Amino acid sequence: MAKINLRPWREERAAARQKDFGTNIVATIIGAFALVFIMGYYYDLQMDRQSARNSFLKNNISMLDERIKEIEELKRQRERLLERLNAIQELQGNRPIIVRNFDELVRVLPDGLHYDFLERKEFGIEGLLESDAIRIKGLALQNKDVSELMRRLDSSIWFGEASLSKVGALGAGGSGKRSLALSDIREFDLGVILTKPKAEDAK
Repeated sequence: MAKINLRPWREERAAARQKDFGTNIVATIIGAFALVFIMGYYYDLQMDRQSARNSFLKNNISMLDERIKEIEELKRQRERLLERLNAIQELQGNRPIIVRNFDELVRVLPDGLHYDFLERKEFGIEGLLESDAIRIKGLALQNKDVSELMRRLDSSIWFGEASLSKVGALGAGGSGKRSLALSDIREFDLGVILTKPKAEDAK
């Protein structure tokens, strides 16, 4: 005799599907929560890493700033040392030039004239010359001797233009220590620019 299944199979199938749907919903929710948790953990981890990188960069930037300050201070010290070195070299280089200037003053000295006062002026002679110069005071027998001195100074490679500020008779009032017999002697005061000739010209 054939067996007849009288159970409501349609209701059982619907109940099974309902159960599967509920299971899928729960699994989906759990999966979503797990995914959100994983994503949050990942982003937190990335933020921590980025924060560590930022801190590392800030620390290194601070160190670099300190080194930059040290380098700038070293540069300033180097510039000061170079300035001092240049000043020393300039002084050392000017020594032989000064000697040659005074030697040349003797060479260009004409007969009948002698120097009474020599003074080097690094910044010129006020009211007379503005560049490095030598101020010369002396005595001459005639005015033409002073003119001859100025021509010789002008023709020398060690001197530039000479400028006369005073020339006249010595007189009794010119110098209390001099005799009246020397009153016809001419007293002069002039300045002459110092020049630096080329090495081949100075030989």
